[in-house]
Amino acid sequence: MKVLVLDEAVADLAAGFRFYQRQADGLGDYFLDTLWADIQALQIYAGIHSRHFGYFRLLSKRFPFAVYYKVEAGIVRVYAVLNWRKNPGLIVSRLE
Repeated sequence: MKVLVLDEAVADLAAGFRFYQRQADGLGDYFLDTLWADIQALQIYAGIHSRHFGYFRLLSKRFPFAVYYKVEAGIVRVYAVLNWRKNPGLIVSRLE
């Protein structure tokens, strides 16, 4: 299955990178490596995750981030990569 990461999700990843890079040198790189691996795994595991706010939600194993995606016509579209500890209202407004 093909995985398409939308620009908004790439911007979310960049923001996460900047945040973690400020915490410790190299942590931002580890964040990106981990989240990109999770996203690439959707080629195999897309559609098995629980639904939240109308999207499938993949929770990262190493960081408190969720990948929100939809499967449409054999293509996985990643719409957002968000910190799941944030206020649910903020997440919903971001996904609308």
